[in-house]
Amino acid sequence: MSRFIPLERSTLYSPAWLIPYDDFARRVRAAGVSVQLDRYDDGEWLPLDDMAVRTPGAAFAYPGLGRCAEPWAARPRRHRARFAADGHQPLYPADGRPFSAALVGVEFLVHPYDDAHPPTVVTEPRLVRLLPSVSFRYPPGLRTVHGAVVDAATGAPIPNALVEAGGHTSRDLTPWHERTLSDPAGAFRLALRWEGEKADEHAVEETFHLQATERPGRSGSLVVRLPQDTERRHVIEIRES
Repeated sequence: MSRFIPLERSTLYSPAWLIPYDDFARRVRAAGVSVQLDRYDDGEWLPLDDMAVRTPGAAFAYPGLGRCAEPWAARPRRHRARFAADGHQPLYPADGRPFSAALVGVEFLVHPYDDAHPPTVVTEPRLVRLLPSVSFRYPPGLRTVHGAVVDAATGAPIPNALVEAGGHTSRDLTPWHERTLSDPAGAFRLALRWEGEKADEHAVEETFHLQATERPGRSGSLVVRLPQDTERRHVIEIRES
């Protein structure tokens, strides 16, 4: 008579479910994205070798991260995930949260657990928006404006600043929103796919209002008029507000 030995079952949880989203194409990005995991130890971020698993739903997850022998004796630890994709820069604050250029990863707590003591915190999937960078390959003929984000007092470039423009189309008042991030040298290139403000329906000139933000209370703005300002280098000065 054969003897069947029951297999031990091990439950794996992921403390993060991160879905890369191409902000320009308005769709989840399924390929060409890499993630680096870091852990905060003794006042500094240390890179880890843990590899993310890509789920069928296109999320990056870390099943088993936090699993240990005695979870009741361990404490939650800070981790962050840093994204990279050719021609893109990641926008790390979650939707609806204040922007800060100092945020360089998606931060989350990893709670210790084992099979008998699952994590008490429920993890919700969240989008990580990938914005077009200066090197983004826009379709031929698409209208863009370029320039730099600098400190108004010192003239120093401000990297990773959020540059955006928005408005409504004149015919059906459909809202539109374009955004990008400045590179390490403060340079930016922003697409303007939609119609700007016009004096009347027959006017050729379109007006766009650009806004750059370093963090809450530190921002700057600029008015761009097209087509005459198309080739101009636009400098947005950041100051306290």
